[in-house]
Amino acid sequence: MNINSKFTVGSEEGISDLIRLIDSSVYTLHQGLVPEEDIKKYIENNIDPRKMINDLNNLSNQMIITYADDRPAGYSIIKSGTSHPSLPEGKRATEISFVILAEFDSEETRQSLWKKSRSAASFTDIIWINMMTHDPLLEFFRESGFRVAADAVAGPFQLPSHILQLEIG
Repeated sequence: MNINSKFTVGSEEGISDLIRLIDSSVYTLHQGLVPEEDIKKYIENNIDPRKMINDLNNLSNQMIITYADDRPAGYSIIKSGTSHPSLPEGKRATEISFVILAEFDSEETRQSLWKKSRSAASFTDIIWINMMTHDPLLEFFRESGFRVAADAVAGPFQLPSHILQLEIG
């Protein structure tokens, strides 16, 4: 399988790929925990392409999409200058979101997306992510050096999560 992670702008194609990834990941991550009807309503009512374009056109944000054989397999959104109360004060913090669809989840896909994301956030002191406790990528982040900074809730249905942090340098 040919894996390629690349920076993507808020173009029609980039947003279309992102929406497909978000729709699929929201459904997969919440299936069995939240009524299916609630998941469908959330996707229909809250996935707004215009808002995504505005967010991605913010110079503090970057998006990376990973493709497997030219099909969208995952994404990362890097938001510089965002912090969380559980993180040390006085350090530059960068928030990331990180999603890989189950059908494409492999060590090669994870590493491709993570290396590109890590490179994009190299200017910061701390990389952090709010990840649900049942997310299959949680162990990958622990193995990559992240540690739990706090317990929290995440996602549209406020499910249990951890604030994970990785100190750079």
